[in-house]
Amino acid sequence: MSGNSNLQALTDAGVAIWLDDLSRQRINSGNLAELIANHNLVGVTSNPTIFAGAMSDARDYQEQISELAARGASVDQAVRELTTKDIRDAADVFREVHRATDGEDGRISIEVDPRLAHDTEGTVSEALELAKAVDRPNMFVKIPATVEGLPAITRTLAEGVSVNVTLIFSVQRYREVMEAFISGLEQARDNGHDISQIFSVASFFVSRVDSEIDKRLKAIDAPEHLYGKAAIANARLAYAAYEEVFAGERWQPLERAGARRQRPLWASTGVKNPEYSDTRYVDELVAPHTVNTMPESTLYAVADHGNIVGDTVRGTAAASQEVFDSLSAAGIDLDDVYAVLEREGVEKFEKSWNELLQTVSQQLEQAR
Repeated sequence: MSGNSNLQALTDAGVAIWLDDLSRQRINSGNLAELIANHNLVGVTSNPTIFAGAMSDARDYQEQISELAARGASVDQAVRELTTKDIRDAADVFREVHRATDGEDGRISIEVDPRLAHDTEGTVSEALELAKAVDRPNMFVKIPATVEGLPAITRTLAEGVSVNVTLIFSVQRYREVMEAFISGLEQARDNGHDISQIFSVASFFVSRVDSEIDKRLKAIDAPEHLYGKAAIANARLAYAAYEEVFAGERWQPLERAGARRQRPLWASTGVKNPEYSDTRYVDELVAPHTVNTMPESTLYAVADHGNIVGDTVRGTAAASQEVFDSLSAAGIDLDDVYAVLEREGVEKFEKSWNELLQTVSQQLEQAR
């Protein structure tokens, strides 16, 4: 429980507050524990960009890098051991949160190698290896919601491994993700797993949608009232789809067997346009049974001046659809927007992964 009224209001409204950042320095300094104690933090996500930034400063990693260099570890092996140690240690910090929330929160996410985003078999193999390497009950393996990622999501869940599905941009793809999730639980049940212990979130990206569509609106000199509306409307329509799917007949037998719903997670909630309120992707996306994973700066902004007034999502589907009807009428090719965002998302993580490999390679050489 937090002394901050805004963060407590979010928690009370059913929003789990997660941090979109992780580093060994944050763990070792006690900062992560402080955020849990005083800022209602109940989870953390990581990605290749976050790890690339964390390991560019080698001080907190030097001892392990020296040990890896001494035994001749390859760059790929070193990256695996460095990142999984951070995930294990962070998972241990969240152990009590995980217990107190009956496994729902206290979660740490680690992403499969982004170079496997279009490789179903490679993704499944990597996901299962990561689960074994981390070996913590409160970890998620992150799998991208590419076409090739969808069957990998199902197969990983079928093995009893909890999954954070990432890089979701469209409501249609989100529906396919929920289908993959339900199929995975059905297979896990048939495989003899306790499905009450399998968890999942679906990371629906927010601010990047506004950035891409606003850019296109500007290019066609569209009316000002269309700017900055798409991302929130998109997420609200996704929540409507979530409510529909998990009220459906196919889900009911799984829920009676103890299955937990796959929660929508609002990702990319740091505001990229300085003309917009820095808390808009939190204030406007408050709904029960959701997660908002935010950068530290957004977390502090919400604590300081967020406008948390309760549920701002349910009952907004019709108005949200009108936003997209207006965008289509203005000439925005929404299918192309989503395709571009997915491709750029994968490319960004691949670039960060390569930067991470290069950084660790240099640090290994220096240690040798």
